[in-house]
Amino acid sequence: MRIYARKLVLLVLLLFAAVAAHADEVVLIVNPSNSLSEISLKAVKKIYLGKSKFFPNGGKVVPVDQDEKSEVKAIFYEVIIGKSESQLKRYWSKRIFTGKGTPPKVLKGDAAVLAWVAERPHALGYVYKSSLNDSVKVLKLK
Repeated sequence: MRIYARKLVLLVLLLFAAVAAHADEVVLIVNPSNSLSEISLKAVKKIYLGKSKFFPNGGKVVPVDQDEKSEVKAIFYEVIIGKSESQLKRYWSKRIFTGKGTPPKVLKGDAAVLAWVAERPHALGYVYKSSLNDSVKVLKLK
């Protein structure tokens, strides 16, 4: 039993190390017309957990999410939001059931998120840094 527990702990530590190694590859993006250049971790959490509908500067925000099977979503939620996929599902099930909110719109892939954010002034999304193009602006996380 002890060997099994040690292996499980090692596996969990390796998983977190792999996720953390990719954390700097995920960036928050907004429409270029957005006046923000940075955003706090607390604000991002509130927005993606449906507790705030506004950017810190008071502008309306419409967050977009990635497909649940995507690695970028797993990295974003584990590192930035602090929730696993199963925790996220439970969280949103409860919020929806109690009428306290709806999860962000889900798009499939970085290209779809980039296009969606580029077309909407109030949009907020996340993609891999390697997928960036000139159609969006990167927000610094403070």
